[in-house]
Amino acid sequence: MTALREPPIRPEYVLPLRPPGAALPAPAATAPGLALASFGWLRKSAILLAIALLWEALARWFDNDLLLPGAWQTALALADGLRSGELVGYVSVSLAVLTQGFVLGVGVSFLLTWLAVSSRLGRELIDTLTSMFNPLPAIALLPLALLWFGLGQGSLLMVLVHSVVWPLTLNASAGFRAVPETLRMAGRNYGLGGLRMVLQILIPAALPSILSGLKIGWAFAWRTLIAAELVFGSTSGQGGLGWYIFQSRNELFTDKVFAGLALVILIGLVIEHLVFQTLERVTLRRWGMQR
Repeated sequence: MTALREPPIRPEYVLPLRPPGAALPAPAATAPGLALASFGWLRKSAILLAIALLWEALARWFDNDLLLPGAWQTALALADGLRSGELVGYVSVSLAVLTQGFVLGVGVSFLLTWLAVSSRLGRELIDTLTSMFNPLPAIALLPLALLWFGLGQGSLLMVLVHSVVWPLTLNASAGFRAVPETLRMAGRNYGLGGLRMVLQILIPAALPSILSGLKIGWAFAWRTLIAAELVFGSTSGQGGLGWYIFQSRNELFTDKVFAGLALVILIGLVIEHLVFQTLERVTLRRWGMQR
């Protein structure tokens, strides 16, 4: 039989040996484009600037300030409203009501989620309720809320709680069900049970789904509040940022209408970046659950 021989090693595949104590080779210089690509805020600012330039170009092309004021005119109206304190007062009213409704909605949602994970009957009950009420727009309940609670904060809180409870409950319960059984067994081996199991095992493992539900619930609550305040503005003559938009539309101050809409968007961006992205950074990314 012919003996098998190893193929000869080609010289270009042989790695050169580094003498002991020799310095490592310097890394290649980073390309300027790659360095700029690491600044996410710079890319997002460029996107916003491009949208503003396109907006200004369209406004100049239409040449009708009543229908479409330009981005610069809207920015001036926004600056005037903030400087005079008018917009600050409307925003403070809206955010105060939003905070109360969001906190109440989160509390009710976690009670429902606890009911869903505690027993099979509770899970079937919550599945039925979420299937019924999650597709129902919160603003559709406003006439009923006005009938029950009148023209006050109670009606706003009712529609806000409805807008937060169901998406958060759906995401949180789905996250709890997706927790691996090995983690539950590890918790039981350490003597955890009941509330301690939920706080130390289930919530950290289901945190991506919970944060996703919080973000969806916040977005639903914010836009529901603005829409409800538009209705309150037409009925009781008071409200927050939505009432400011409604009143400016009645007075044909279209630049103020766009300024109010721009402020709604800016507040959403601030909450997204300062609150939710901070929570994700100190929890999910630090724990290796998100890239």
